Amino acid sequence: MDLGTIIGLILGFVMILMSIFTSGGSLTSYVDIPSIFMVIGGSFAALMVSSPLQRVLGMMRYLNHALNVPNWGEEAIISTLVNFSEKARREGLLALEDDLEEVEQEFMKKGIQLVVDGTDPEIIKNLLYNELNQIQERHQDGIMLFDFWGKVAPAFGMIGTLAGLIAMLANLNDADSIGSGMALALITTMYGAIFANLVLIPIKAKLEDRDKGETLVKEIMIEGILSIQSGDNPRILEVKLLSFLPPLKREAIMAESAAE
Repeated sequence: MDLGTIIGLILGFVMILMSIFTSGGSLTSYVDIPSIFMVIGGSFAALMVSSPLQRVLGMMRYLNHALNVPNWGEEAIISTLVNFSEKARREGLLALEDDLEEVEQEFMKKGIQLVVDGTDPEIIKNLLYNELNQIQERHQDGIMLFDFWGKVAPAFGMIGTLAGLIAMLANLNDADSIGSGMALALITTMYGAIFANLVLIPIKAKLEDRDKGETLVKEIMIEGILSIQSGDNPRILEVKLLSFLPPLKREAIMAESAAE
């Protein structure tokens, strides 16, 4: 579970409530059920109009991806690729087939199998990058889903405000209701802004971060697989693959390797 996401959401709503209470406002003045229906229900309906139904119904899959911290295991992947490189130089590429069952990542297993089968390097590169592109396309489906929802939620807040203003103007003869009517009209705009900027847009950004992380791992695998096929020195391969990682993580892995 991604505690940063959970804590951020809770903290955001707590700060909003504290702002309401410390400004002398009453919580009941900020609760309006029709406005909630307008913002969440209306924007979700627009989302269903804009996207395939199957994608919308699969939204929980994207939320689960955003709320759970993935363990890409870059260090273990690099170590496996370096070990494969060493074995390939000692015993030949065909010897790698014996260790394929131990590889957990299907993407890397497929690439190594293509190497063992003697597939042309350019074909391997095209096949692996094509699969990576398809993975990124699937990620974009979820990203664009929340991107669209984050854009239309404030618009439905404005629609709710306009509806509230129309109702208020239709009842101008009652001067005592103008203030409360204006307040209720503006609440919908606030709901739309909060829902978009505290929930939807941050989830979209989190999904983009997940996409970036998985893409990096797949690129490490592709570079390692192609280097194994070309017969690169294992030490050079290790340095090359470590260059994909942030400096702090890279230095930690190198220090651990040196200690061993």
